[in-house]
Amino acid sequence: QVQVVESGGGLVQAGGSLRLSCAATGSIFSINVMGWYRQAPGKQRELVASIHRSGSLDYKDSVKGRFTISRDNANDTVWLQMDSLKPEDTAVYYCYIDLGGIGIPIVYWGQGTQVTVSS
Repeated sequence: QVQVVESGGGLVQAGGSLRLSCAATGSIFSINVMGWYRQAPGKQRELVASIHRSGSLDYKDSVKGRFTISRDNANDTVWLQMDSLKPEDTAVYYCYIDLGGIGIPIVYWGQGTQVTVSS
């Protein structure tokens, strides 16, 4: 069994900061990619940021320079530091982990955490 648990969402004013945390537990040998998606009401789920086990990073263009993703491979944990938040960042944020290799994803999702940015 693999579990993915997020924490750290909440309500913040525009310009503020939040830090999301995500821990994976269970029968895990190695996590290839860890990351965060988000889904706003009426919109499709979109990739916000991801980090490969090697350390390579990927960010959605609209969060570059404001969000920072990091991970601890030893503890199967990933964080998303969100600064200079905007109302358009409001969404449910989902952590995911990919245990698979290239072309063979084995993905587990967290339950989601609400982030609300007020103007």
